Amino acid sequence: MKGSLLQGGYMRREIILVILCFVLTLSFGACKKKEPEPPAPQTPAPMMPQGQMPSGQMPQGQMPPGQMPPGQMPSGQMPQGQMPSGQMPPGQMPSGQMPPGQMPSGQMPPAGQQIARPGMTTMGKTQVIIPESVKGKWSGVKIIFEDKVSKTKQEYVVKLNGDFQIPNSNIKIHVGEFLPDFRMDGLNLTSGSNDPRNPALGIRVFENNKQIFPAPGKQWGWLFSKVPSIHPFEHPKYGITLKEGVKKG
Repeated sequence: MKGSLLQGGYMRREIILVILCFVLTLSFGACKKKEPEPPAPQTPAPMMPQGQMPSGQMPQGQMPPGQMPPGQMPSGQMPQGQMPSGQMPPGQMPSGQMPPGQMPSGQMPPAGQQIARPGMTTMGKTQVIIPESVKGKWSGVKIIFEDKVSKTKQEYVVKLNGDFQIPNSNIKIHVGEFLPDFRMDGLNLTSGSNDPRNPALGIRVFENNKQIFPAPGKQWGWLFSKVPSIHPFEHPKYGITLKEGVKKG
């Protein structure tokens, strides 16, 4: 009888243990379900050095390289059709200004300055006009004849409007008019006054009776005493320049 009671007690304990284990298992499972899942790891954004922008992104108000804001031109570049301040389009001169080397009509350059005179290449035949203030006031001129071979120079006084044969040479000079203050107005060659401000002499040069100066078809070649480099007489052996005019009386 006592053995049966002990056996029944053991059975109840086992049953209780089994139930307790079952309950603990269910409780552990429920707690595990209620445990929140850990947050997903976040990758931190890459840090940029100070003053550096991500690729393809520009700071506010800054344009990509080679691109200018609307209405703005690169430094030194002007909009199409617009010229920099003080600069004129090619071939156009400011009002009242003459092209380089050209003087206003009737005005001569300062002595010793080489300036291309207006009208020198004008088509047509020029005419020499002697003003009343100059007529009969000059009898001749002094010219310098240079022999480039012997390296000698000789001064001659020659009369106006006549021929002069250079001694010991085959060069003959036909001397025309002397203009003490040479002026050119279109096809008219004249003198602005009787003062020797810009002395000029019209000549024709012949070698072996053939005209060599000025070029064939031109009436006169002009020598300028103060600017001898303007339209000079050119020859491989000889040189002719004007020194000055000789007054009458």
